[in-house]
Amino acid sequence: MNERFESDYLPVLPLKDMVVFPGAVAPLFVLPPASLLALDAALGRDKRLFLTCQKDASVEDAGPDDLYGVGTVADILQVLRAPDGSVKILAEGTYPARAIEVVQRDNYLHAFVVLNQVSGTETKTLTAHVRTTLRLFEIFAELSERIPPDLYSTIRATRDPVRLLYAVAHHSTLKVEEKQEILESNSIEEKFILLNQYLEAENQILELENQIAGKVKDQIGKTQREYYLNEQLKVIERELGVGSDEDPDLRELATAIEASKMPDEAREKAEKELGRLSRMPAMSPEAVVTRTYIEWLTEVPWTALSDGEIDLDSARRILDEDHYGLRKIKQRIVEHLAVIKLAGHGKGPILCFVGPPGVGKTSLGRSIARCMQRNFVRISLGGVRDEAEIRGHRRTYVGAMPGKIIQSMKRAGTVNPVFLLDEIDKMSSDFRGDPASALLEVLDPEQNRTFNDHYLEVDYDLSKVMFLTTANTTEGIPYPLLDRMEIIRLPGYTEDEKLQIARRHLLPRQRAMHGLKPGQVRLDKVPLLRVITAYTREAGVRELDRTLATICRKIAVEIVEYGSPAAARVTPEKLREHLGPEKYRDNPRERTSEVGTALGLAWTEAGGELLPVEATRMTGKGNLLLTGKLGEVMQESGKTALSWVRAHAGELSIDPEFAATTDIHIHVPEGAIPKDGPSAGITMATALASALSGLPVRQDIAMTGEVTLRGRVLKIGGLKEKAMAAHRRRIHDIIIPRENLDDIEEISPEVRRSLRFHPVERLDEVLALALIRPGRVGTRRPAGGKTARPRSQARAAQA
Repeated sequence: MNERFESDYLPVLPLKDMVVFPGAVAPLFVLPPASLLALDAALGRDKRLFLTCQKDASVEDAGPDDLYGVGTVADILQVLRAPDGSVKILAEGTYPARAIEVVQRDNYLHAFVVLNQVSGTETKTLTAHVRTTLRLFEIFAELSERIPPDLYSTIRATRDPVRLLYAVAHHSTLKVEEKQEILESNSIEEKFILLNQYLEAENQILELENQIAGKVKDQIGKTQREYYLNEQLKVIERELGVGSDEDPDLRELATAIEASKMPDEAREKAEKELGRLSRMPAMSPEAVVTRTYIEWLTEVPWTALSDGEIDLDSARRILDEDHYGLRKIKQRIVEHLAVIKLAGHGKGPILCFVGPPGVGKTSLGRSIARCMQRNFVRISLGGVRDEAEIRGHRRTYVGAMPGKIIQSMKRAGTVNPVFLLDEIDKMSSDFRGDPASALLEVLDPEQNRTFNDHYLEVDYDLSKVMFLTTANTTEGIPYPLLDRMEIIRLPGYTEDEKLQIARRHLLPRQRAMHGLKPGQVRLDKVPLLRVITAYTREAGVRELDRTLATICRKIAVEIVEYGSPAAARVTPEKLREHLGPEKYRDNPRERTSEVGTALGLAWTEAGGELLPVEATRMTGKGNLLLTGKLGEVMQESGKTALSWVRAHAGELSIDPEFAATTDIHIHVPEGAIPKDGPSAGITMATALASALSGLPVRQDIAMTGEVTLRGRVLKIGGLKEKAMAAHRRRIHDIIIPRENLDDIEEISPEVRRSLRFHPVERLDEVLALALIRPGRVGTRRPAGGKTARPRSQARAAQA
């Protein structure tokens, strides 16, 4: 013992469930602290370790008695340290060794080892053992999925019997005890005998595993084959007229095909698919798809008609019940119904109701369906950007289904419903197609008789359907689609019309929705008008409806808490308590003449709006600044107006040299809202002329019109909506282009009576009407609330 030096001891690395043979390269994870110290000691010396397996893998801190006495001396080839402190090494066994002494020093194990000699010479017996091992390992490689194809060839080329034995033992799936027994044996022949015994047993186990797996696979294949043969047998028996009856589900589908009275083309398609379905396994995915397709063909209406007769007197009564006002629109609907009654078909222009939100476009479609005693269906096209939404998906796609047109026809249940395409201006297109183009066929009376949905793959007759469409504006509708429709514009409602709508429709409906009786909430004319003017400002009545709902909710709370409302009659004082401060009020300063401020009129999708334009001058170098989020056309109108004012500076008593020393700023308030269009031209010119001349502008007069460099006032659009906006804001004088005189007839009589229209041809006339010169007093509205007009203006209003 005293003759052994510390340098004669090797650091010991205990292994769990693993035996490393000489010549084998093995990756090892080093985690225990003692093993890490042993590894560091080996790296500090000659990079050699003594690798031996633990007798019990569950022991965490192995001692000398927990290790096998025979192991392998290995060289450390590579070291990888992980952030968590663990180390992965790559070690190669060099020779088998027997531990003479194992001691623990410096918190890790040290072993004094000697070579474990292997005795034996190359004899015929050894050659036979080698061949047996190679044969058994070849079988093992074929049965096992863990052995790479080229590994057997590499081992077979090994000439050294011992190295060959260690290589086969290393790659086999023997138990740790069996591998350890092979390693400890000192006789090469004994090593081969042990290895061959263990390989033979392992091969038998692998053969049994493969036989079991094959039987399971064969059983599954046999079950599928039997099912397929049984299905074929059913078909043969059905053809011969013997055997079991037909599947009740198939018989039900056949009956549905017969009862649907579909055209010959669709019937042939349905029967062909039914024949294919009868030959398919019931639970196959294709059978489910085919069954769904046949059900769609049988459930879509092919011949069912609504039996209602058109009665014009009843139609007028229904339209008056459902909608207040809209006289011209109702008359056009009655004319359309009369043509349908006489002609006996629905061919003709497709009606498109265009107007601001909340004016009753969608509800008009329901009323028309009531008038015609037909079913009503509606689809919203807002945000639709895929052509398949209209035409359907082809059946090759997973989850395919018909488009919205066929789906709605199935929901209608008849071939002649009233079909409303809502928000047709809100469609868009992208790489998936253009739904607006798909609608061309739907809305064309000459083509929709043979509408072809991609899912149905047969022609479907839409010629008996009465199509209606709605839109807020025609700008988003492609021209080919717009050309197939007749535009019927719905203007905004006047205050009197809103009053009647609230009394007849909105308030009773809100009372019923909130569980209130008529005597529990009463709104007289004065407070109801206050709600309309001070708490809502819109072309339609949706905000008014929501405001009335708020009042009903407040009263409902009082009834639940106190048993009865504090006051059934809602007074103007109670309105503030229920609704809070007034949201809209006319600013008194707007009625005071101001320098550099003119009132214009604008058209929006929500109706007409008052559009004030402000202009101011400041010392500068002749720059023009335009603000208010103005579009390109509106900016050009401002530049045109400035050029005209500069050209006529002398006539307007303006310093002709102002452009060299003065900057001009034109601003249109509500800068977050985009604005564009040429109709603010005369408004900008008036504000500029006022700012530069110092003459105030009348604030009781509004104007609209495009201006040219020569000072001509050109025709504009949207006069009806702009007149409604002036009426709502209690502006009684409007300057309009003379070319728009004919458009006055489209304005409702009530609005016409409250306005004075001033037709002009040149900008000089606009300034003469709008600017207040010294000694001139603006036109005042006479007492009594009646409109005073000069004779020429009266003729203009009636033209």
